[in-house]
Order: sequence, then C-alpha cells, then structure tokens
Amino acid sequence: MNYRGHILLLASLGLAQLVSRAQEPAVYDSLLAAKVGADERGMRMYTLVLLTGGPRKEIPKAERDSLFQGHMANIGRMAKAGQLVLAGPFEENPAYAGLYVFTTPTIAETEPLLQSDPAIAGGALAYQMYEWYGSAAVMELPALHERIQKKKF
Repeated sequence: MNYRGHILLLASLGLAQLVSRAQEPAVYDSLLAAKVGADERGMRMYTLVLLTGGPRKEIPKAERDSLFQGHMANIGRMAKAGQLVLAGPFEENPAYAGLYVFTTPTIAETEPLLQSDPAIAGGALAYQMYEWYGSAAVMELPALHERIQKKKF
C-alpha cells in the first residue's frame, strides 16, 4: 500500500470511529444538567438580543472608536460575570449588527445589562430582545471558547 493508501485508510478508520461514537447512546449527567440549569429536556431560558444600528447616525470617528472599545470591554466583563454566554457581530448585514445571548431568563433582567453597554448608551447601537428557550449546553460555550481562543481582546 502506498502513502496515499495509508492516508485514506487512516482517514476511513478515523471517520468510522467518529460515526461509531456518534451512535453510542448519550448518558445523562445530572451534575452537568444542574450546573448549566437544564430542565428535563436539557433546555433553559435565555434572552436573545439582536443588535441594530443606533439612533445616532453621524458619530465622530474618535467617539465611535471609544464607544466600541467600551462595548468590547463590557462584553468581556459580562462574560466573566456569567451573564453573557454568546456574542458576536454579523458580517455585511444591513438589518443587524450582532447578537448577544444572555443567561438572564427575562427581558426585565436583561435590560440593565444592555444599558451598561457604552455603544448602546451612546446611541451607536440599539437592540431588539426576545426570551429564548434553547439548549442548556450553550452555558458551556464560554469555557470551551477560553480553550480555543489564542488571542485575547
């Protein structure tokens, strides 16, 4: 068997292992379920926030830069506090600038967190909020992200 044949064989064996593992029945982990706040379906409530362009359309560059530096610092602060599990911008989207997924289960609990964002308070961003019922596994994303993030912002 040549080099290419060995590579194909190894790739096939690796794929077979992945498929085999995926077919193994999942084992319920009550400790993990409790840690992430999962209900009996493995789900929980979050608040999903869609960020849009704010009411201020003409913001001087220096001020805009300052607002968005504060925005990024605020994201880091909320993530470290366990209030925010997911955030990120949309590329080339005229309707939405980005999104947040907060661990807070209600809009009322999320509103003060949004007001702490300098880009929102400064009018560069606005938002739409929705209570969202999603997988409690999302709660594990921040810890997983720390393991794969090479450069800290």
